[in-house]
Amino acid sequence: MESEEVEQRMATIKDVAARAGVALGTASRVLSGSSQTSADSRARVLAAAAELGYIANGPARALRRARTDVLGLLVSDIRNPFFSELAHAAEQEARRHGYTVLLANANEDADQADAYLQTFASQRIDGLLFAPQSTVSPQLAATVASGLPLVFLNRTIEGIDAPMYGTDNAQGVGQVLDWLRRRGHRDVAFIGGPDTISTGAERRAAYLAGREQHGISTDEGLMEAGDFLADGAAKAMNRVLDRGVPFTAVFGANGPTTLGAVRALRERLGVEQAARIEVVSVDDLDWFEFASPPISAVRQDAAEIGRLGVRGVVDLIAGREASGQRVPTTFVDRSPQAQQ
Repeated sequence: MESEEVEQRMATIKDVAARAGVALGTASRVLSGSSQTSADSRARVLAAAAELGYIANGPARALRRARTDVLGLLVSDIRNPFFSELAHAAEQEARRHGYTVLLANANEDADQADAYLQTFASQRIDGLLFAPQSTVSPQLAATVASGLPLVFLNRTIEGIDAPMYGTDNAQGVGQVLDWLRRRGHRDVAFIGGPDTISTGAERRAAYLAGREQHGISTDEGLMEAGDFLADGAAKAMNRVLDRGVPFTAVFGANGPTTLGAVRALRERLGVEQAARIEVVSVDDLDWFEFASPPISAVRQDAAEIGRLGVRGVVDLIAGREASGQRVPTTFVDRSPQAQQ
């Protein structure tokens, strides 16, 4: 009965402490971003805050933290050229608006992302730009509950109401499917990303929805999911090769995935035989045009996504509304016919 009463009114920090079974001071330190708490206490407090829908008191929060003119930018993998270009553009745009950017790399690891979210909270950032990894964690729930202005970059999480600025994945995958049909490919190996990441799920769904219409095989043996990193993609490509299902083309769902797939093809088949398989990618990496043969690709406008994200979070900080936006893609055809 007491729990129901708490949930019917706005939960307080005392309610969070009681639900978590910790002292009020401990709950306060966790929710303010302090690292001076144990991992167990932190997990219990964040879980309790998420369960109760705790939202920090606005006036009290404003008194506690003065504006810092600092934005947090948490990207999924800084080694991925897409995110490094996005980060550079976001940093330049932020400077134009009078903000400094603190850049952090999650390394496609949700736990590492949570650690940086807590660090950002302790640094009293004014707003957060975030390319998330998977589902809502207690730390992310606490970040949202704190009222910190937040926008997502190229990825989103179901259940979090925040503007998202990112690629039009349906358009990009459609461009790949059109290209595969024009090139006469039926048997295509699709190396995707994890469905727990929104871009992985969206690109896979668009491919599944359109492949039959474009005359592409629906053999499930030609589909595998990696982790959006090169090593995971190489393992996924090897699993397809192990099945012995023939294919004439490979579709990599992002740049590092394509790199891993190409590496696996060359190691397993040899350079000459691997070169007979056409490769197409979402993400256009610098080396694609110099590969042999060159790799055709969907070009995402990472810089524009970074700039739009900064403008969105600046609007939220100023109390204005911000609407997410899907940024169009372009297709770079490097097939021999396109070069004639």
